[in-house]
Amino acid sequence: MDSPLTTAVADLDEDTVFEILRTELDAGTAPSALLDLAREGMTIVGERFESGEYYLSDLIMSGELFKEIAQMVVGETASDGAEKPRATVVIATVEGDVHDIGKDIVVNLLRGANYEVVDLGVNVPAARVAEAVQESQATIVGLSGLLTIAFDPMKQTVEAVRALNLPVKIMVGGAPVTETVREYVGADARGADALDAVKIADEWSSVAGSGR
Repeated sequence: MDSPLTTAVADLDEDTVFEILRTELDAGTAPSALLDLAREGMTIVGERFESGEYYLSDLIMSGELFKEIAQMVVGETASDGAEKPRATVVIATVEGDVHDIGKDIVVNLLRGANYEVVDLGVNVPAARVAEAVQESQATIVGLSGLLTIAFDPMKQTVEAVRALNLPVKIMVGGAPVTETVREYVGADARGADALDAVKIADEWSSVAGSGR
C-alpha cells in the first residue's frame, strides 16, 4: 500500500502534499526518505500519463509540484546523507530554438528520478553545451529541438560534445525529431517523450553503475 505522501503526489493533491511534508519534517522524518516517497508518486503519475488517465498538463503540473517539494526539503537534505544522484545530465534546447516546455518537463522528471540536472535553458550554442559537460563531468546529455532548423545546430552540438572524448551518452528529442534525424545528428538515442527520456537515462546510468 502506498504511503499517504506517495498517494497525494500521485493524485496531484498539492495541499495534502505540503501538509504531510510539514508534519513529517516537524516529526524528524529524514528528508531523503520523503523525497523517495515523492519520487514513487511521480512514477505513478508517469504510469497514469502513459495509460491516458493523465494529460500533458498533469505531467507538467507534477514536475512543478516535485520541484516545490524538493525546494521545501532541500535545506534538510545536505546534512541528511541523502542518496547520491544516479548521474549528472546536461540538458539544453539547441541554438536557434527557444521552446522550453518539453525540455522543462524532462528536467523536472529527471530531478524527480534522482538525477543531477544542469539545465542550460534555450537557444544554447554548441560550445556552451560542451563546456558544461566538461565542467560538470556529466555522463548524459539531452538536446531538445521543436523546429526543423534546429537539426543542424543539434548535429553541431553532438559533434562538439564528441570532440571532448569523454564517456558521454547523448539523447535528442522534440516533436519533429525522428529516428532518421537522430542518425543525422549522430546521437545515441531519441526520446519519444519525457518519460521515454527518463527511461533511456535509467538504462544508461544502470549500465554505467554496473561497470559494463
